[in-house]
Amino acid sequence: MNLDELGAKLGVEIDRELLQLALTHRSYSYEHGNIPNNERLEFLGDSVLGFVVTSHIYETLNLPEGEMTKIKNAVVSARALAVIAGALGIGDYLLLGKGELATDGRNKPNLLADGFEAILGAAYVSAGFDAARSLVEKFVFPLLDNPDDLRANSDPKTTLQERIQALGKGTPVYKTTFDGPDHDRTYYSTLLINGEEISHGVGRTKKTAETAAAVTALDALVDAVPAKKKRKRR
Repeated sequence: MNLDELGAKLGVEIDRELLQLALTHRSYSYEHGNIPNNERLEFLGDSVLGFVVTSHIYETLNLPEGEMTKIKNAVVSARALAVIAGALGIGDYLLLGKGELATDGRNKPNLLADGFEAILGAAYVSAGFDAARSLVEKFVFPLLDNPDDLRANSDPKTTLQERIQALGKGTPVYKTTFDGPDHDRTYYSTLLINGEEISHGVGRTKKTAETAAAVTALDALVDAVPAKKKRKRR
Protein backbone atom coordinates (compact mmCIF):
# COMPACT_ATOMS: atom_id res chain seq x y z
CA MET A 1 0.00 0.00 0.00
CA ASN A 2 1.44 3.37 -1.08
CA LEU A 3 0.54 5.80 1.68
CA ASP A 4 2.68 8.72 0.53
CA GLU A 5 -0.26 10.53 -1.09
CA LEU A 6 -2.41 10.20 2.02
CA GLY A 7 0.51 11.30 4.19
CA ALA A 8 0.94 14.41 2.04
CA LYS A 9 -2.75 15.27 2.44
CA LEU A 10 -2.53 14.88 6.20
CA GLY A 11 0.53 17.11 6.39
CA VAL A 12 1.87 15.24 9.43
CA GLU A 13 4.71 12.74 9.46
CA ILE A 14 3.30 9.42 10.69
CA ASP A 15 5.23 6.18 10.82
CA ARG A 16 4.04 4.22 7.79
CA GLU A 17 3.52 0.99 9.73
CA LEU A 18 1.34 2.82 12.23
CA LEU A 19 -0.56 4.55 9.45
CA GLN A 20 -1.25 1.22 7.78
CA LEU A 21 -2.40 -0.21 11.11
CA ALA A 22 -4.79 2.74 11.47
CA LEU A 23 -6.37 1.72 8.17
CA THR A 24 -6.67 -1.99 8.99
CA HIS A 25 -10.29 -2.88 9.75
CA ARG A 26 -11.10 -5.86 11.95
CA SER A 27 -12.77 -7.64 8.99
CA TYR A 28 -9.42 -7.66 7.17
CA SER A 29 -7.64 -8.69 10.34
CA TYR A 30 -9.96 -11.66 10.81
CA GLU A 31 -9.35 -12.89 7.25
CA HIS A 32 -5.57 -12.60 7.64
CA GLY A 33 -4.88 -14.60 10.76
CA ASN A 34 -6.17 -12.03 13.27
CA ILE A 35 -3.35 -9.58 12.66
CA PRO A 36 -3.57 -6.34 14.69
CA ASN A 37 -6.38 -3.98 13.64
CA ASN A 38 -7.10 -0.29 14.11
CA GLU A 39 -9.46 -0.46 17.09
CA ARG A 40 -6.87 0.41 19.76
CA LEU A 41 -5.65 3.39 17.75
CA GLU A 42 -9.27 4.41 17.16
CA PHE A 43 -9.86 4.35 20.93
CA LEU A 44 -6.85 6.59 21.51
CA GLY A 45 -7.72 8.94 18.65
CA ASP A 46 -11.27 9.33 19.92
CA SER A 47 -9.95 10.53 23.28
CA VAL A 48 -7.51 12.98 21.69
CA LEU A 49 -10.24 14.32 19.42
CA GLY A 50 -12.68 14.79 22.29
CA PHE A 51 -10.17 16.67 24.44
CA VAL A 52 -8.94 19.00 21.67
CA VAL A 53 -12.44 19.84 20.45
CA THR A 54 -13.81 20.36 23.97
CA SER A 55 -10.91 22.64 24.90
CA HIS A 56 -11.36 24.70 21.74
CA ILE A 57 -15.11 25.08 22.25
CA TYR A 58 -14.56 26.20 25.83
CA GLU A 59 -11.99 28.79 24.78
CA THR A 60 -13.85 30.21 21.77
CA LEU A 61 -17.60 29.91 22.43
CA ASN A 62 -19.27 31.64 25.37
CA LEU A 63 -22.13 29.17 25.75
CA PRO A 64 -23.79 27.23 28.58
CA GLU A 65 -22.52 23.73 29.29
CA GLY A 66 -25.48 22.08 27.60
CA GLU A 67 -25.00 23.98 24.36
CA MET A 68 -21.27 23.28 24.34
CA THR A 69 -22.03 19.59 24.78
CA LYS A 70 -24.38 19.59 21.79
CA ILE A 71 -21.79 21.25 19.57
CA LYS A 72 -19.02 18.94 20.72
CA ASN A 73 -21.15 15.85 20.09
CA ALA A 74 -22.00 17.08 16.60
CA VAL A 75 -18.37 17.77 15.71
CA VAL A 76 -17.10 14.36 16.84
CA SER A 77 -20.05 12.42 15.43
CA ALA A 78 -19.52 9.68 12.86
CA ARG A 79 -21.52 11.73 10.38
CA ALA A 80 -19.17 14.71 10.64
CA LEU A 81 -15.97 12.68 10.72
CA ALA A 82 -17.10 10.64 7.71
CA VAL A 83 -17.33 13.83 5.67
CA ILE A 84 -13.75 14.72 6.64
CA ALA A 85 -12.52 11.21 5.90
CA GLY A 86 -14.32 11.21 2.55
CA ALA A 87 -12.66 14.46 1.53
CA LEU A 88 -9.28 12.94 2.41
CA GLY A 89 -10.04 9.81 0.40
CA ILE A 90 -9.46 7.58 3.42
CA GLY A 91 -11.89 5.00 2.08
CA ASP A 92 -9.53 4.22 -0.80
CA TYR A 93 -6.85 3.17 1.68
CA LEU A 94 -8.90 1.09 4.11
CA LEU A 95 -7.92 -2.57 4.40
CA LEU A 96 -11.26 -4.39 4.48
CA GLY A 97 -12.44 -7.96 4.47
CA LYS A 98 -14.36 -9.44 1.57
CA GLY A 99 -17.72 -8.92 3.27
CA GLU A 100 -17.15 -5.21 3.83
CA LEU A 101 -15.83 -4.76 0.29
CA ALA A 102 -18.95 -6.47 -1.08
CA THR A 103 -21.21 -4.08 0.84
CA ASP A 104 -19.45 -0.85 -0.20
CA GLY A 105 -17.47 -0.64 3.02
CA ARG A 106 -15.15 2.03 1.62
CA ASN A 107 -18.08 4.48 1.73
CA LYS A 108 -19.67 3.48 5.04
CA PRO A 109 -19.72 6.52 7.36
CA ASN A 110 -18.85 4.52 10.47
CA LEU A 111 -15.81 2.87 8.86
CA LEU A 112 -14.60 6.20 7.50
CA ALA A 113 -15.05 7.92 10.86
CA ASP A 114 -13.28 5.08 12.69
CA GLY A 115 -10.41 5.29 10.22
CA PHE A 116 -9.99 9.01 10.79
CA GLU A 117 -9.95 8.58 14.57
CA ALA A 118 -7.42 5.76 14.23
CA ILE A 119 -5.20 8.06 12.15
CA LEU A 120 -5.37 10.62 14.96
CA GLY A 121 -4.26 7.88 17.33
CA ALA A 122 -1.42 6.92 15.01
CA ALA A 123 -0.29 10.53 14.80
CA TYR A 124 -0.26 10.77 18.59
CA VAL A 125 1.81 7.58 19.01
CA SER A 126 4.14 8.41 16.14
CA ALA A 127 4.73 12.13 16.58
CA GLY A 128 3.11 13.22 19.84
CA PHE A 129 0.13 15.24 20.98
CA ASP A 130 0.95 18.36 18.94
CA ALA A 131 0.89 16.35 15.70
CA ALA A 132 -2.51 14.86 16.51
CA ARG A 133 -3.83 18.24 17.58
CA SER A 134 -2.68 19.81 14.31
CA LEU A 135 -4.80 17.31 12.39
CA VAL A 136 -7.84 18.20 14.47
CA GLU A 137 -7.19 21.91 13.96
CA LYS A 138 -6.74 21.47 10.21
CA PHE A 139 -9.65 19.18 9.43
CA VAL A 140 -12.14 19.33 12.32
CA PHE A 141 -12.10 22.93 13.54
CA PRO A 142 -13.58 24.27 10.25
CA LEU A 143 -16.80 22.46 11.21
CA LEU A 144 -17.13 24.94 14.08
CA ASP A 145 -17.46 27.92 11.73
CA ASN A 146 -21.25 27.61 11.98
CA PRO A 147 -22.14 26.50 15.52
CA ASP A 148 -25.87 27.12 14.97
CA ASP A 149 -26.00 24.46 12.26
CA LEU A 150 -24.02 22.11 14.45
CA ARG A 151 -26.45 22.49 17.33
CA ALA A 152 -29.38 21.81 15.00
CA ASN A 153 -27.78 18.56 13.86
CA SER A 154 -26.30 17.41 17.16
CA ASP A 155 -29.19 15.04 17.89
CA PRO A 156 -30.80 13.89 14.62
CA LYS A 157 -33.40 11.67 16.31
CA THR A 158 -34.72 14.47 18.50
CA THR A 159 -34.59 17.01 15.67
CA LEU A 160 -36.53 14.65 13.38
CA GLN A 161 -39.17 13.96 16.03
CA GLU A 162 -39.69 17.68 16.65
CA ARG A 163 -40.03 18.45 12.94
CA ILE A 164 -42.35 15.52 12.23
CA GLN A 165 -44.60 16.42 15.16
CA ALA A 166 -44.63 20.07 14.08
CA LEU A 167 -45.93 18.91 10.70
CA GLY A 168 -48.62 16.87 12.41
CA LYS A 169 -47.36 13.60 10.94
CA GLY A 170 -47.14 11.53 14.09
CA THR A 171 -44.12 10.08 15.89
CA PRO A 172 -41.12 8.31 14.32
CA VAL A 173 -40.85 4.62 15.22
CA TYR A 174 -37.63 2.62 14.82
CA LYS A 175 -37.61 -1.12 14.20
CA THR A 176 -34.06 -2.35 14.72
CA THR A 177 -32.61 -5.81 14.19
CA PHE A 178 -29.08 -7.18 14.22
CA ASP A 179 -26.96 -10.04 12.99
CA GLY A 180 -23.56 -11.40 13.91
CA PRO A 181 -22.05 -12.65 17.19
CA ASP A 182 -22.08 -10.58 20.38
CA HIS A 183 -18.60 -9.17 19.77
CA ASP A 184 -19.19 -8.28 16.13
CA ARG A 185 -22.81 -7.26 15.58
CA THR A 186 -24.24 -5.14 12.81
CA TYR A 187 -27.53 -3.34 13.47
CA TYR A 188 -30.17 -2.49 10.87
CA SER A 189 -32.81 0.10 11.65
CA THR A 190 -35.98 0.90 9.71
CA LEU A 191 -37.71 4.22 10.45
CA LEU A 192 -41.48 4.27 10.14
CA ILE A 193 -43.97 7.10 10.40
CA ASN A 194 -47.62 6.09 10.64
CA GLY A 195 -46.61 2.61 9.57
CA GLU A 196 -44.84 3.79 6.40
CA GLU A 197 -41.17 2.99 5.88
CA ILE A 198 -39.29 6.30 5.53
CA SER A 199 -35.60 5.43 5.73
CA HIS A 200 -33.03 2.85 6.82
CA GLY A 201 -29.78 2.96 8.76
CA VAL A 202 -26.90 0.59 9.52
CA GLY A 203 -24.41 0.79 12.38
CA ARG A 204 -22.23 -1.10 14.84
CA THR A 205 -24.65 -0.25 17.65
CA LYS A 206 -28.42 0.17 17.86
CA LYS A 207 -27.97 3.88 18.52
CA THR A 208 -25.78 4.53 15.49
CA ALA A 209 -28.13 2.56 13.20
CA GLU A 210 -31.16 4.54 14.39
CA THR A 211 -29.24 7.80 14.13
CA ALA A 212 -28.25 6.96 10.56
CA ALA A 213 -31.90 6.32 9.69
CA ALA A 214 -32.89 9.64 11.28
CA VAL A 215 -30.19 11.52 9.34
CA THR A 216 -31.43 10.06 6.05
CA ALA A 217 -35.01 11.00 6.91
CA LEU A 218 -33.98 14.55 7.82
CA ASP A 219 -32.15 14.95 4.52
CA ALA A 220 -35.23 13.75 2.64
CA LEU A 221 -37.43 16.11 4.65
CA VAL A 222 -35.22 19.10 3.81
CA ASP A 223 -35.25 18.18 0.11
CA ALA A 224 -39.03 17.99 0.14
CA VAL A 225 -39.58 21.46 1.64
CA PRO A 226 -38.89 23.55 -1.50
CA ALA A 227 -41.34 21.48 -3.52
CA LYS A 228 -44.08 22.05 -0.97
CA LYS A 229 -43.46 25.77 -0.97
CA LYS A 230 -43.69 25.91 -4.74
CA ARG A 231 -47.07 24.18 -4.71
CA LYS A 232 -48.43 26.72 -2.25
CA ARG A 233 -47.52 29.60 -4.56
CA ARG A 234 -49.61 28.29 -7.43
